[in-house]
Amino acid sequence: MEVVLTREQAAQRFELPADRIGDLVAVSERFTVIGTSASRHDLSALEVPLRSHGGISEQRVPLIVNRKLPGLDLSRRFRNFDAFDLALNYAQ
Repeated sequence: MEVVLTREQAAQRFELPADRIGDLVAVSERFTVIGTSASRHDLSALEVPLRSHGGISEQRVPLIVNRKLPGLDLSRRFRNFDAFDLALNYAQ
């Protein structure tokens, strides 16, 4: 594991709503998958979808735009969900 966080710690660190997070958040290190095999995990009893996301090492994703984006604050910290804001409000 790279890190294991409580709900509150994960919500603050990853800027997520706490009511959508379990008691603990376990993040695997690079090149590590949590679990064993599909045949050993019975997911039929789940009442809500299982959430699975990339690790901390996968957070940096390049964003390439083929034009200048006037008015864009280059000191801003961009996240994956900012792609919609950039496309709709700056790249038109």
